[in-house]
Amino acid sequence: MPDYGNPLRFGAFPAPDAAALDETLAIARAAERGGLDLIGIQDHPYQRRHLDTWTLMATILARTERVTVFPDVANLPLRPPAVMAKAAASLDVVSGGRFELGLGAGAFWQAVSAMGGPSRTPPEAAGALEEAVEVVRLMWSDRSSVRFDGRHYRLAGVKPGPRPVHDMGIWLGVGGPRLLAAVGRLADGWIPSNTYFPPEKLPAMSERIDAAARDAGRDPARIRRLYNVMGTVDGSGDAPLQGPPRAWVEELSRLAVEVGMDTFVFAPEDGSLAQVERFAAEIAPAVREEVARLRGRG
Repeated sequence: MPDYGNPLRFGAFPAPDAAALDETLAIARAAERGGLDLIGIQDHPYQRRHLDTWTLMATILARTERVTVFPDVANLPLRPPAVMAKAAASLDVVSGGRFELGLGAGAFWQAVSAMGGPSRTPPEAAGALEEAVEVVRLMWSDRSSVRFDGRHYRLAGVKPGPRPVHDMGIWLGVGGPRLLAAVGRLADGWIPSNTYFPPEKLPAMSERIDAAARDAGRDPARIRRLYNVMGTVDGSGDAPLQGPPRAWVEELSRLAVEVGMDTFVFAPEDGSLAQVERFAAEIAPAVREEVARLRGRG
């Protein structure tokens, strides 16, 4: 797999638990203070322990100055894409361009339907996500009004706006063949997680994205590759993303130069502030240095 040469970015993935709000905000401040680039927030509205993701993201944006925030990933079945597009653009406007949009097709369908959302088959969920990308882009357009007539979503002459203040990305958290191809055709980024897709699965998945991008006349290098990495710095065992800092640096650097992953969002298994601080201080800068060395040598 190629190294696309994209700048590296690093982020944190704090839990949105209501009982741990102080810790979550402390992690956000530590991420910014430590030079991390992103904060990703999972979106499971049916999870009774979780705060509403969009309210929490707005709060984090209000309490930081530099770091970018994004849903990792937004729960499409419970959030209509036209309304979500407006919310995302609004957060981008009020934060001065510090918001990106991560989208997912949905999961945990029994919980979704219990909350009033649809229960979709895998093909239906894939189709809805593909339509949602189109809807969101229409709602961010400079047209006087927009129409869309899909199987799952419909716009009937709605007036779009506001527009994001920067070229906001749409990143898809997907893993199946159809939606990997959709990333290549339609999206600006891809967000797999190591808990579902360990490192050895990434090359074949990334190649499917690249093939679809080339077929659509797009440059695969323009598609960001974000990786949610759950693990423990100095954890027990020899598994990747569980060892000492040098093992983390070696693995993340390899994923950057051999697989093309350019962004790593760290979710500490214990959810602790101390782990995020170590990732920011000991892992992220060392990976930047090592990848620069490898690229220069290559």
